[in-house]
Amino acid sequence: MGPYYEQLLQEFKLPLTNPVLVFSLVLFIILLSPILLKRINIPGTVGLILSGVIIGPHSLNLLEKSSAVELFSTIGLLYIMFIAGLELDVTEFRKNRYKSILFGLLTFILPISIGYPVCHFLLNYDVSASFLTASMFATHTLVAYPIVSRMGVSKNQAVAITVGGTILTDTAVLIILAIILGYSQGTVDNDFWIRLGISIMVFAAIIFLVVPAVARWFFSKLESEKHSHYIFVLAAVFFSAFLAKLAGIEPIVGAFAAGLALNPLIPNSSALMNRIEFIGNSLFIPFFLISVGMLVDMRVLLNGPMAIIIAVTLTIVALAGKWAAAFFTQQLFRYTPSQRKLIFGLSSSHAAATIAVILVGYKARILDLNILNGTILLILVTCIVASFVTERAAKRIVLEGSQEPPENGIERDATSERILLPISDAKASEKILELAMLIKEKQSPHPLTLLTVVPNDEEAELNVQRARNELDPMVSHAASVDARLNVIATIDYNICSGVSRTAKELMSDIIIFGWPHKRGFIDRMINDATEGIVNCTSKTTLICHFTRPIALHRRIVVVCPPFAEMEKGFEQWIAKISILAQELSIPVLFHCEKKSRAAVIETLRNLQSGVAIGFESYKNFREWEDVSAKTAQIRDDDIFVFIGARPESVSYKPVFDLVPDKLEKHFGNLSKIVLYPAQFESRELVESYGDIVANPFSFSKSAVQKIGRELGGFLKKSSLPLRKKRRDT
Repeated sequence: MGPYYEQLLQEFKLPLTNPVLVFSLVLFIILLSPILLKRINIPGTVGLILSGVIIGPHSLNLLEKSSAVELFSTIGLLYIMFIAGLELDVTEFRKNRYKSILFGLLTFILPISIGYPVCHFLLNYDVSASFLTASMFATHTLVAYPIVSRMGVSKNQAVAITVGGTILTDTAVLIILAIILGYSQGTVDNDFWIRLGISIMVFAAIIFLVVPAVARWFFSKLESEKHSHYIFVLAAVFFSAFLAKLAGIEPIVGAFAAGLALNPLIPNSSALMNRIEFIGNSLFIPFFLISVGMLVDMRVLLNGPMAIIIAVTLTIVALAGKWAAAFFTQQLFRYTPSQRKLIFGLSSSHAAATIAVILVGYKARILDLNILNGTILLILVTCIVASFVTERAAKRIVLEGSQEPPENGIERDATSERILLPISDAKASEKILELAMLIKEKQSPHPLTLLTVVPNDEEAELNVQRARNELDPMVSHAASVDARLNVIATIDYNICSGVSRTAKELMSDIIIFGWPHKRGFIDRMINDATEGIVNCTSKTTLICHFTRPIALHRRIVVVCPPFAEMEKGFEQWIAKISILAQELSIPVLFHCEKKSRAAVIETLRNLQSGVAIGFESYKNFREWEDVSAKTAQIRDDDIFVFIGARPESVSYKPVFDLVPDKLEKHFGNLSKIVLYPAQFESRELVESYGDIVANPFSFSKSAVQKIGRELGGFLKKSSLPLRKKRRDT
């Protein structure tokens, strides 16, 4: 027992060196620390930092900064910056880029303006040390960003300008660091500036041109290899960080740039985004926060009054500079007090770039030990303050947003939205499910409903079980993104009746299903399930066909016929198009008349949508008989949306019956959606006879025209073999 006992003691010798034991300890801390400290209202971020202080080499000495800890810490730091770039609302950022630049200048200039006189005249440091320390005050790390993301306010304009300002000020500080080091080493000359400028331009070209092109190709060619997508993203992040290092700037800039470059290709509600956030917030980011706490040495306060004075002074100046920047930003842009607090909370924490600046300055002997120790304490205090302020401000913004009344009478009850997905082919319907998850209101507690209708015959029960089994891949796909599904396999005499009845039972608001397969003449005239579903319900209905991954589309083209704004579902489909464009970070081009254009602009304004929009005349699509001239206006990476209408509705025209077949014929390789807006209540009289297909014998003018077109096409096709036979003879 002696050797075994000694071996056991050796395994638990402090600091722990067994990698399995070290990893187990860190995982237990990540698990228990937020849970325990949450009971006393301490944010989980602060709990992880305090845990790092306790287990670090300057306290209980359970862990030391080994290569493994350093690796996971670096990954976590890059992950924070990458997610910040990935979740940035690019449309909102472009819209407010001047605000981001102005905030970046304020949060860069004000801390330096306050810090330099304090360091030089009050603490008696020389010019280089004072300026380098003051530039450290200008940096900030988005330690509290996971709180914003978790609270669901990452799309707030205050967050957008803070994240944009972060990368501007951190990049500027890191460039200043390179310049000061160059001056201290006597290497700053014309070649230095030329080399730095060229390397940054080459870095930007690779990240923003090459990486997105490769990613677009990879996601398209390996669409079914979902796990490979995540590995590719990780590789792109670390490669970008490495390129930034080669370019002479910090790797965190490269990680953030990678997030911006991949932002349009990874929608916020996609399965890939869910995996990225889940793994990062569960493992890598907590590891980084623990490693930050491990740097703190509380014993520095015992090294004499000067150490305490420097530590307290640095902390006060750092917080004061960031508060001043947030205050002036609020005054200039007329933000609310909650938004000011959110800006201050996000920008007040110092960690990544701060550590980089101070450690490099200390190793270059520009800064002394007191500055280093004071900075470590500053990191702990600012991270705690930032976490508290950010969490309270984010909660306040959520409460303020939930109490805002609808403007101009447009009511969007997001909490009651229900979406129905009639499914016939589970494998082909994954993109339909992805579309539903993208446009679904995030506040709605109701799950998406998958519906399959089986015939009421002798094998009905067996068909129901078979249908449920066929939907299993869809359920697994939804589970990978934490999307809740309600699976229904129902029995009915025909598909139209089953869909209509289920939509009424569930009080569904939107029905989404896939593009129908090519049908023969008899099927189209007698058993057109697609037309039947559209006509036997008054709900907003989308018929979709995607030829590529949804995230790879670069524009939405909407053809909006005259009087579409008079339909009941106008505001609803405008909201859904807006949500889809925001998720994909792409613009929307409307082809419509002047009155419809005014209605679209007014609706988007009332919805407070920041999506980029453009307008073209509807006359380009007024006649659908000849669509050859329209192909030049549509790109392969567009989502073509045609706003149709049911017969006898306000905006309906007989030519609309031609559109689906024309789209299939001339735009077969184009992603397209035919959207039928919700109808007014008078339409629902037809729904009361849901067991019968609506308008079974409608000999209106449009019906006669349709029969004529079908017969003409049938006779034309039938005559082709006869003509060929005559030519042969």
